[in-house]
Amino acid sequence: MTPSVDSPSGPPRQTRVRQTIEQLRARILGGEWPLGAKIPTEPQLVEALGVGRNTVREAVKALVHAGVLECRQGSGTYVVSTDELAGAVGRRLTDARMSEVVEVRRAFEVEAARLAALRRTPDDLAALDRALAAREAAWRTGRAEAFVEADADLHVAIVAAAHNAMLAELYASVGGALRDTVAHAIGPDLTPERYVDHGRLVAAIRAGDPDRAADEAGAFLEAPTGA
Repeated sequence: MTPSVDSPSGPPRQTRVRQTIEQLRARILGGEWPLGAKIPTEPQLVEALGVGRNTVREAVKALVHAGVLECRQGSGTYVVSTDELAGAVGRRLTDARMSEVVEVRRAFEVEAARLAALRRTPDDLAALDRALAAREAAWRTGRAEAFVEADADLHVAIVAAAHNAMLAELYASVGGALRDTVAHAIGPDLTPERYVDHGRLVAAIRAGDPDRAADEAGAFLEAPTGA
């Protein structure tokens, strides 16, 4: 009989746990278990991964602690993030004061706007125009949820125009948490006093003016209700 992976002749316990975590992570990132999906039960994972129950339990617990998975009593374990950094940052931003969250947004978005003004391409400008038009259209619908998503899409387009892969990856990691802060600032109803024009920001990027773009990006983040 062939020894199981968890047998004394197999690899050390912590090595098995790390390998199992990587296997679970690979299946999540590969789309086998997409965001919001329920992962297989513990016995099913034991059979599929060829490791012992305790190894599976520790690996799942590690990903729960990292914010990638969430155990729901009586229901199962679900994928709540595809990125461990996003999960950790999301938890941290949930507990942070609004002023701290605004400072984090400034750190990303002001520099992204400055770089976008220096590096934007014709394709970037077209994407910004589309995102800005969609944001305006979403505002006119009066639906806060639609507007928050459209606002986030515009900021993602600005970050993409900065052409800094690390900045884009980090921004994606905190994007969900920052979107929640925008929703909080906007509230359930779109009222005129909460509207923030982003046309000047896009115009500054189009003009290739990094200082003005940075100023425009920072200006709407000064106010706690800025989106």
